[in-house]
Amino acid sequence: MTRNSDIAVETRRYLALSFPFLPIDRLRIRRPDLWAAGANGGDGPAIVVEPVRGAMRLAAVDADGLTIGLTPGMTLADARAREPELRVFDADPHADQDWLERLCDGCARYTPNAAPDGADGLMLDISGCGHLWGGEEALAAEAAARLERHGLRVRHAIAASPEAAHALARFPVPPAPDEEAAVRRLPVEALGLEEESAVALRRAGLRIVGDLAALPAATLAARFGEEAVDALHALLGLGHRPLRPRRPRPAVRIDRRFAEPLGSTAYALKILEEMAAEAGERLAERGEGGRRFEAVFFRSDGLAFPLRVETSLPVRDAPAILRLMRERIDALSDPIDPGFGFDMLRLTVSQAERLAPTQLALEGGEARREDSVAALVDRLSIRAGRARIQRLEPRDSHIPEQAQLALPAVESRTPGNWENAGEPDDPPMRPLHLFDPPQPIEVVAQVPDGPPHRFRWRRALHDITRFEGPERIAPEWWRAKDGGLEGESVGRTRDYYRVEDARGRRYWIFRHGLYGAEAAHPGWYIHGLFA
Repeated sequence: MTRNSDIAVETRRYLALSFPFLPIDRLRIRRPDLWAAGANGGDGPAIVVEPVRGAMRLAAVDADGLTIGLTPGMTLADARAREPELRVFDADPHADQDWLERLCDGCARYTPNAAPDGADGLMLDISGCGHLWGGEEALAAEAAARLERHGLRVRHAIAASPEAAHALARFPVPPAPDEEAAVRRLPVEALGLEEESAVALRRAGLRIVGDLAALPAATLAARFGEEAVDALHALLGLGHRPLRPRRPRPAVRIDRRFAEPLGSTAYALKILEEMAAEAGERLAERGEGGRRFEAVFFRSDGLAFPLRVETSLPVRDAPAILRLMRERIDALSDPIDPGFGFDMLRLTVSQAERLAPTQLALEGGEARREDSVAALVDRLSIRAGRARIQRLEPRDSHIPEQAQLALPAVESRTPGNWENAGEPDDPPMRPLHLFDPPQPIEVVAQVPDGPPHRFRWRRALHDITRFEGPERIAPEWWRAKDGGLEGESVGRTRDYYRVEDARGRRYWIFRHGLYGAEAAHPGWYIHGLFA
């Protein structure tokens, strides 16, 4: 922190963690069975391959492979020509990304502002966090040592911009007296430009960042483009994009650190209930309740196990929060394994809303019934899945199948105005069950511009004894294409009828298109069933 004219200017500090052998380390740590088997029977250097334009090419190479000249991008045939006894594994970028995100969640113990940095690294904004660990260098050393203890090979660097930290962690430079000198000694490949641009810079005699920094910006832009100038300024700290953390800043965050790791998940949940009570007190002071809660179990090996629950109404009751957390744990296919123990717990409230105090006895129990229904929705959503329990929300559309939208029941309720169904004693205008899409029917006896007298649906014949209609629903003319029932480019008019067959069953059917004007032989569809 530097002061000038009573104005405080904070210097941002970033820690970059680079994993040069991430895919191979993941296989060795997460898939020991596959690693010990020795893919393809080889016992030499380990490589990861992926298909690229019809050829198998190397996506990752371990340290032993690099020493014999294997490089990413090389074909598998060329690699086998150099070393026949290769340990070959198939690339799995989704698993690598999931592993990287879990490592990112684990680094939240050092700073709340952590984000993946490409496909092989993490970026941590450690501004104001270094003093908690005895300095930023001590923080970086502790983070790297924790990851290395569990088999990950990691490089790290600290700089005043994310771009500089990213480059210093991936490109070795000669010893330098300070950070600025180290950045200027980086090779031009550290700019992150396309390969053709890097070759052009080297051909022009510009081999390190310091050579580019000595040139006027206008000259550099004229010869190599604005991208080179922007990348240079980012490395020198003259301008960079802010870091976008993987987790947004929560409304409430509570941490618990333990001198001795907790070896029991049940005991960790008891500590979590105390943390939930403290979070409820903080929310009560602000007159709010939480809608989204996340508990993170930080394991001593650097991994983190997040548990997220969501409620349909704002809550701040600790037992209710813990019940949902236990439901989430019971629903996990892979139970939480404490391993060598949890050395830290974190509870965050990522979304909070206004929660006014209520007096249930004076309100006749209405709030209690609403809360009980909301609690049931929350528990069912956790057990069955967030998208399985749904509610209907009205939409401003006169097309029947588009007049309502099914949303997860735990999402925020926005008040909407449903169309008036008429008088209580009147028959319903719309069916209780709606088919989407409508199901075609075969009309056996019909009258032009009138309802059918007999139709076949699902191989059963139905004789119509009573009908009411038509109710004409025009297409949405402002849409160029409506993706109609028969694939037409322009929407057609629908004439709806409420009909009753000889057995008293009521249906909602419609003719799709006007005779002559829109279709020579309009089709018929059944759209819904009445009670």
